[in-house]
Amino acid sequence: YGGGKSHGHYTHEELDVKLTHIEPKVFVDKLAYNTVKLVRVLFDAATGWRNDNITPNNIMNRVIYLETIAAVPGMVAAIIRHFKSLRAMERDGGLLNMFLEEANNERMHLLTFVGMKNPGRLFRLAVILGQFGFGSAFLGAYIISPKFCHRFVGYVEEEACSTYTKIINAIESAPEGSDLANWRTEHAPNIAKSYWKLGEQGTVLDLMYAVRADEAEHRDVNHLVSRLKEGEANPLYNPEAKLDMTLVKYLEDLMKTSPQKQ
Repeated sequence: YGGGKSHGHYTHEELDVKLTHIEPKVFVDKLAYNTVKLVRVLFDAATGWRNDNITPNNIMNRVIYLETIAAVPGMVAAIIRHFKSLRAMERDGGLLNMFLEEANNERMHLLTFVGMKNPGRLFRLAVILGQFGFGSAFLGAYIISPKFCHRFVGYVEEEACSTYTKIINAIESAPEGSDLANWRTEHAPNIAKSYWKLGEQGTVLDLMYAVRADEAEHRDVNHLVSRLKEGEANPLYNPEAKLDMTLVKYLEDLMKTSPQKQ
């Protein structure tokens, strides 16, 4: 089984991300939500983030550190599901590959942003400590309750969508000639142009829109998976529907190439 949709070339509709929120109702959801709110306060303090003082340097510090942590949950989920699939000697229902893709997508965010700013040694040390601490905690939590972890990631991605929306708004409203305004025309790193298919003239602003669309997809996917029952297949990938679409496309192509009767 494959995963859900691959990240990359988004339509204008997909780039127009809506800020949505899943209201926590049961205990696990409330615990995940409140944990995210606590982590958000600590993370804001650690990165010096202020919504009323959004600068290129603040943005880079925040998103680079954020993406080093954000790539952890997908990989942890994929590894645990991989070993479970091996033990049970059965398929995973299309979730494993989807979370591998999620982890790699977050890693691409990081590789793109470090092309815009090279972190110093203290920053890199903080990343190592953060990965060790958060990675260990998330691994233990996922073994105990995957539902909690996916709901937790869903709420984290809600916060990420909100943050990237603030960044986009700050870039678009920045006064002409300022450092932030330059991102409206400054070319995105080549790795971003290739991965998100931004085109030769793709800008940093275009990049931010694409990254926000990625985070929105992670938000919706993790909220959805948190509701799945044990053994339930990935609803974002239906093999039968995919086969039907392939057959329809084949017939359409066949009709186009076949000589029409006079």
